[in-house]
Amino acid sequence: MAEQKQHSGGREAEGPRHVAIIMDGNGRWAQARGRPRLFGHHAGAKRVREIVEACPDLGVKYLTIFAFSTENWKRTQKEVAGLMSLFRRYIQKEAQDMLARGVRTRFIGDRVRLEPKLVDLMDELELLTAENDRVHLTIALNYGGRDEVTRAARRMAFDVAAGKLDPRDVDEETLPRYLDTCVLPDPDLVIRTSGEARISNFLLWQSAYAEYEFIDTLWPDFTPEIFAEVVARYGRRERRFGAVLSE
Repeated sequence: MAEQKQHSGGREAEGPRHVAIIMDGNGRWAQARGRPRLFGHHAGAKRVREIVEACPDLGVKYLTIFAFSTENWKRTQKEVAGLMSLFRRYIQKEAQDMLARGVRTRFIGDRVRLEPKLVDLMDELELLTAENDRVHLTIALNYGGRDEVTRAARRMAFDVAAGKLDPRDVDEETLPRYLDTCVLPDPDLVIRTSGEARISNFLLWQSAYAEYEFIDTLWPDFTPEIFAEVVARYGRRERRFGAVLSE
């Protein structure tokens, strides 16, 4: 978070260090092929590996992906159960490969509603990859931006009540220390696939000064080549952070 606050004026953008992706379009991708929505989710999970592998060559150190939102529980019971099964299998299948490729994996979101077996696997993967530093992959699972800020405010309020924090010391730098992403820099670039132009409650606080790319490609078709093109476009942007450049 401090990284973005270092900038006091505009500058030509370099490559993004932290990219966040709203992976949208799995269901439509499957339905266009006459297959059930879960078929698209499985195809989307395979795409994640390729995008993670592409990150080092593009200079992307941090990748955060939106896997399951707090609103996704409204989907059919069959689809939700299928997604939870997919998450379990994905972690079990990819764990050793992530370790070998230097990928450090973290999860953000509220784990209370998730089944204990899945939470155990998440904990194990975080511990297994804790020493890796080549790519930092963060998976948002049962995550919502408003929910995250609410939970952060609640933790901060408990610290105030316990005398650990003086309310007069609370400023813009305080709340981020209570967010799920407290150890991560803010995203430089947020990408949403599938043609939808909304942020869907994703990283609301952290993305205040992020650049956005809304692209028509459905997530299972989002190749490393397309990823590279989006990253290159970011590098041609001028980032002002609220300042006006001198003429």
